[in-house]
Amino acid sequence: MNNPAFLVTETGVIVVDPGSSVQTGEMVLRQIRKVTDKPLLAVLNTHVHGDHWLGNQAMVAAAPEVPIYAHPKMLEQVARGAGEEWVQRMMNATNGATAGTVPRGPTIALEGGETLSLGGLTFKTHYYPHVHTTTDLMFEVPEFGALFLGDNACNRRIVRMDDGSFRGSIEALNGVQGVVTARVLIPGHGLTGGWQIVDNYRGYLSGVYEGVAGLYEEGLSDFEMKPRIAERLSRFKDWPGFEEELGKHISLAYLEVEAGAF
Repeated sequence: MNNPAFLVTETGVIVVDPGSSVQTGEMVLRQIRKVTDKPLLAVLNTHVHGDHWLGNQAMVAAAPEVPIYAHPKMLEQVARGAGEEWVQRMMNATNGATAGTVPRGPTIALEGGETLSLGGLTFKTHYYPHVHTTTDLMFEVPEFGALFLGDNACNRRIVRMDDGSFRGSIEALNGVQGVVTARVLIPGHGLTGGWQIVDNYRGYLSGVYEGVAGLYEEGLSDFEMKPRIAERLSRFKDWPGFEEELGKHISLAYLEVEAGAF
């Protein structure tokens, strides 16, 4: 479901978001072993949604002491049961194909703004308070000219915003684009590319939020807004998730606009 990634360094392997189940994590390990037999040095989790991190279980099975980094709010939410909730979500989504998955949450907190040195590579962490969730970290690797976006911007796929903020997401994408000079951007879902990923996804988020804000001023209810906003965002209509998520996104943005009006 997500984009697992691994980086081979001088002394070992760094894994970013090892996937949605123990089976996916095991697949990632098989792909790593086709490339190198170096040990696992660290795992980086971008945010709390389990389709990105339930594969931690396979990483820990292969390297029990491997450190797993994430934002402290993710550690808190996992401790409160977010992992079990996502195990069940994945079981439902796969008709039970992910059976045997057990949550193995992150172990080391990163507030954002830290610079890690792992295996001779530099990992700069970028955090904004409320984007796709409140737990999102983006990881910049200057040596590779790469930026891992997590689900803050996806490529040709619309993802859920149940835990997110449209305004916060737009501000975060503006912010990271102003300070990062990466050439290769790895989204949480969709193909790797360049800054057009951010430009396009921000266009969708802005289209929803600004469309709702304008129609709110006209006195429309959220359910009355969908046809006009769908027309405004017609360039995204072929993206997976558009039909499923747009109505929910309008309702969520409406609540956000309404809260900002008081």
